[in-house]
Amino acid sequence: MNTLITDGSDLERAAELLRGGGLVIFPTETVYGLGASAYDARAAYNVFEAKGRPHDNPLIVHVSDPREAENFAYTNELYYRLAGAFMPGPLTLILKKRDNIPPEVTAGGDTVGVRCPSHPVAREFIRLAGVPVAAPSANLSGRPSPTTAAHCIDDMNGRVDAIIDGGECEFGLESTVALITGADSLKILRPGAVTAEALSCVCENVTTSEGLAPGETPLSPGMKYRHYAPKAPLYLLDGERENVISYVKRRLGAGERCLFICYDADAPMFGAAAISLGDEADELLHAHRLFAALRMTDKYGEQNALDAIYTYMPQRDGGISAAIYNRLIRAADHTVIEV
Repeated sequence: MNTLITDGSDLERAAELLRGGGLVIFPTETVYGLGASAYDARAAYNVFEAKGRPHDNPLIVHVSDPREAENFAYTNELYYRLAGAFMPGPLTLILKKRDNIPPEVTAGGDTVGVRCPSHPVAREFIRLAGVPVAAPSANLSGRPSPTTAAHCIDDMNGRVDAIIDGGECEFGLESTVALITGADSLKILRPGAVTAEALSCVCENVTTSEGLAPGETPLSPGMKYRHYAPKAPLYLLDGERENVISYVKRRLGAGERCLFICYDADAPMFGAAAISLGDEADELLHAHRLFAALRMTDKYGEQNALDAIYTYMPQRDGGISAAIYNRLIRAADHTVIEV
């Protein structure tokens, strides 16, 4: 069994485990992270092994104060402008690394992602650990990221040394990841709660990555592999809302064992086959509930054979919708049905 840590009085013990080379799951405002000392090559290697994560998929390094990045990365004026605006918070900035960060953390690359979470438990845990904490999301590789300690236990029990239960994550999708490309320019590699529009208020030139070119090495988690996927196939339905609803009704009427991840207004039409993301207009709530909804489909599938999961094709016009689209298109392995 793991050591399950449920309150702040045990954070010192968790920090001691991490300093000693152990793996500790901790809460953040985005999702739960699976942490190891960013200075310990063996511990970082063990993170990949615990998750079943490909070793060419880099880890993000978490700090309790943005200034701590000086200890292991080459910072610059734009980094501190962005840190002043968005840290602590759900933003990861990619910088050139110093030699004290082992290649196991960065997948052999010469850059490192730096993040200062705003969750008070996360920041206190990192402060007590006394080292930067390399951490991906605390789930088995490819699965929906965990937003509660219970999700972490489902995936990682017996694979880690401790789990810190900090309650339900506030946002529910991983941090925005951006590469500093110049004195006043950024490229977003993974959208999140800190939107392109918000970043543009601080940085003059903000662009968004179109994905990896053939043979290109990922600088950020979530760029290369199928991610966030439930066990049953997920399909995004692209079309007018009434057409989406009609399509799912036809599949159910034909005897298909399926679930519909939908909005509150549509859920009553589908009864037990519906999992609601909330009111249609509340995109922050959709983001908050998304991974939990995908995990609910897995729980359903354990009791009833499940053929398919359907949901609406999300908007792609910026803001939080860009982050939701990014997660869903990968969870569906880019499978879109036009209706």
